[in-house]
Amino acid sequence: MRDRSMHEHSHSGLGWLIARPIAHRGLHDAAAGVIENSIPAAEAAIAGGFGIECDVQLSADGEAMVFHDFGLDRLTGHSGAAAAQKAEALAAITLKGSEAKIPTLSGFLDLIAGRVPLVIEIKSRFDGDLALTRRAAEIVSGRAGQPIVFKSFDPEIVTALRDIAPAVPRGIVAMNDYTYDDYAHLDAGKRRAMANLLHFDESRPDFLSWKVSDLESAAPYLCRNALGMPLMSWTVRTPADRAMAARHADQMVFEGFKP
Repeated sequence: MRDRSMHEHSHSGLGWLIARPIAHRGLHDAAAGVIENSIPAAEAAIAGGFGIECDVQLSADGEAMVFHDFGLDRLTGHSGAAAAQKAEALAAITLKGSEAKIPTLSGFLDLIAGRVPLVIEIKSRFDGDLALTRRAAEIVSGRAGQPIVFKSFDPEIVTALRDIAPAVPRGIVAMNDYTYDDYAHLDAGKRRAMANLLHFDESRPDFLSWKVSDLESAAPYLCRNALGMPLMSWTVRTPADRAMAARHADQMVFEGFKP
């Protein structure tokens, strides 16, 4: 993006995080049989020199799996909750439209091997369960020196990461309006706190990932321009999104095109 932002944030030690665009769930293309959060999607991103964003879910036996949804239906020929299946069973499931299978986080990291930055989003039901956070941190702890960060929509997870994985940079994923079904069970005060970063003193994120259409807002503006925090934007899919990210963020999490 802009050179100005790169120089501003070089002191943070996270210049590598915003140096290149970040492929949302890898450089996936379902029409070509390259499915989101798969090994082929990661390989495509590496070939393009892009950072990779991935999601992790917890298996029934406590393993961190690279998979976005809580349910298996959209991305596989199976149904039910991903968390109801053990890691071995999940790793044997083929992703729709491909021959790729659901990766473990360990296997995903083995493939990437530090060649490009990796942004790991820890999925949450906002129920206080830190089992996935602890397992992901345990896996990453053996990868010292590799360009890896954690992020989550859940400020309690980001707060917990301060103690669980203090050496790994952590970020909050946020937006202005939490109207999605995933947040329907949260009370209005909780949603307001998330939209306005009212958890900041507890979570103390190292970077922000903000919804691209909400970038012209006080919280991301002040964090970036007053505090010097790296700001990435999600998910950039259109030329208008890309222009918004170029004006107001340091880097983009993109999909559906090659920058």
